[in-house]
Amino acid sequence: MTAVTTDAADGYEAVFDAAVAADERIEPRDWMPDAYRATLIRQMAQHAHSEIIGMQPEANWITRAPSLRRKAILIAKVQDEAGHGLYLYSAAETLGVSRDELLDKLHSGRQRYSSIFNYPTLTWADVGAIGWLVDGAAITNQVPLCRCSYGPYARAMVRVCKEESFHQRQGYELLLALSRGTPAQHEMAQDAVNRWWWPSLMMFGPPDDESAHSAQSMAWKIKRHSNDELRQRFVDICVPQAEALGLALPDPDLRWNEQRGHHDFGAIDWSEFQAVLKGNGPCNEQRLAQRRQAHEEGAWVREAATAYAEKHRHQPAAPDHPEAAQDQRSHVDRPTELQEATA
Repeated sequence: MTAVTTDAADGYEAVFDAAVAADERIEPRDWMPDAYRATLIRQMAQHAHSEIIGMQPEANWITRAPSLRRKAILIAKVQDEAGHGLYLYSAAETLGVSRDELLDKLHSGRQRYSSIFNYPTLTWADVGAIGWLVDGAAITNQVPLCRCSYGPYARAMVRVCKEESFHQRQGYELLLALSRGTPAQHEMAQDAVNRWWWPSLMMFGPPDDESAHSAQSMAWKIKRHSNDELRQRFVDICVPQAEALGLALPDPDLRWNEQRGHHDFGAIDWSEFQAVLKGNGPCNEQRLAQRRQAHEEGAWVREAATAYAEKHRHQPAAPDHPEAAQDQRSHVDRPTELQEATA
């Protein structure tokens, strides 16, 4: 029996390896190695956590936006980030893990989110720097994920990347307005770029020779490029954009290398990256505490939505009589107080 089981597993793995090699999508009902499943859950969970934690630094500025237009843009962006988290949690659930389990791991510190969101937003210009640099780094990292070997993740990323591209443009436009404004506004924009540049480079993860998961993820085609390749691509994109903004990137070693065909850039302080990952960043405790509080305060909404769904699950089917059916549709179409509260 053991030999048969082993042979069957070997056969399934051969089919899986062939599908990955042929750039075919792996779907939830397909056989996959346990390690492949675990890697996807870890990566998608971290991605989803980053989206909902990432709402905090910018939501902090909604009430202080300098105009109604800027306020509307920021509200829409924060709303998008919540939606991205929902897409990604839903994609992770196709692998047999529950959203409650993932959130519990986030709140208990057993799963991580991107280190970038443990930095404070000190001025209005930080909203622009996050849009241009942080969302720009996210796009660089996430566009290749649209070709991820796991179907639900790849499909979720198509919409996420489209919306992130708007976020990046909004941040760039905000910084452009500040850079071309008063001297004080230009200085504020430059200060924000100075503070967010290096953490943005850290978003791609540790160097390839220190990355525990990168090589295997690339072999499975979950990732398509290494951390260092994506980081280099991001630097090359940002340099001409910074020149157009009239802002300087805070790296004295940044220069074009004709031989490599890329920009050289200075050494990253990976000790800072590791410290933030270990919970010692400027806002680690604040971010998680606020997330836990929001989860606890939203318990009544989840309970009400569950009760509402359970109630309607046991309702009898609509009668065959046309007039009665019309009455039933009219009743369903009218929003209840619960629907309005949870919309």
